[in-house]
Amino acid sequence: MHKYILTILLVISTTTLDAQELKCNVQVVSNKVQGSNKQVFETLQSEIFEFMNNRVWTEHVYGIEERIECNLMFNITEQISADEFRATLTIQSRRPVFNSNYYSPMINFVDGDVQFRYIEFEPLEFDLNTYTSNLTSILAFYAYFLIGLDYASFGLEGGTQFYKNAEQIVINAQNTGEKGWKPSDDMSHKNRYWLVKDILDSEYGPVREFYYRYHRHGLDIMESKPPEGRVEIAKSLELLQEVYRDRPDPYMHVLRLVFDAKAEEISNVFSESFPEEKNRVFLILTEMDQTNTNKYKTILEDNSTVDF
Repeated sequence: MHKYILTILLVISTTTLDAQELKCNVQVVSNKVQGSNKQVFETLQSEIFEFMNNRVWTEHVYGIEERIECNLMFNITEQISADEFRATLTIQSRRPVFNSNYYSPMINFVDGDVQFRYIEFEPLEFDLNTYTSNLTSILAFYAYFLIGLDYASFGLEGGTQFYKNAEQIVINAQNTGEKGWKPSDDMSHKNRYWLVKDILDSEYGPVREFYYRYHRHGLDIMESKPPEGRVEIAKSLELLQEVYRDRPDPYMHVLRLVFDAKAEEISNVFSESFPEEKNRVFLILTEMDQTNTNKYKTILEDNSTVDF
């Protein structure tokens, strides 16, 4: 009887685990912190891993193979006190491309305004409607933002609810005094406040449409119909060009978010295109993203491929 009950509990436990949305790799790097208890950073890494991977973030059921693959790397730059730390956080995620072994990068972003308190072995608490701590607020913000990006790539206007959850976290943190949550915290508009504000702003609507058309109508058909896929990806880039020319704000870091993740991939996709399409796409890209001009030149050189 006891074995039977144990079996049922194991099945329930496994089913619950399968429902989790994220498959998140976590690293906490503390090389810059000298003479402290390094064990606390190992515990912190383990606690963040559990927080991201074992929490249910949506009402949807995910199979193990459907979980969103992502990376969080905390680079601890300073230990301010026994339980207070300053760090940078690198956030990355990727999405599988239909009928292939290829994964498309979705985000490669560095958050430089990370400061938090952490007491070893103290549970990481989070409530969407209440601010509990800066660490869990940051973690939950990016969990929802990554889920939103993933949904946006599968459905037109997808991910809105998860972006709004991220926005709620921003609202909750407005009066805490912690950096990264207010519009005035970064005059170049590169922080959590602006990240979610802009992605939900109607002026950036074409960027939302880009994520859908680029992935669902472009990459996802590249294995069977490469020319048609490239045509759709080229059309999706015109959506970004529309935003670039309208210039909703002086910084437009949402476009930077796209190109930091996609520049190399886009270059590879069009390296096998025909000359007229190569030239047209090259001009679109270099108009919007001069930073990666050298990468885009490989489109014209025809020296790289993507294996879908």
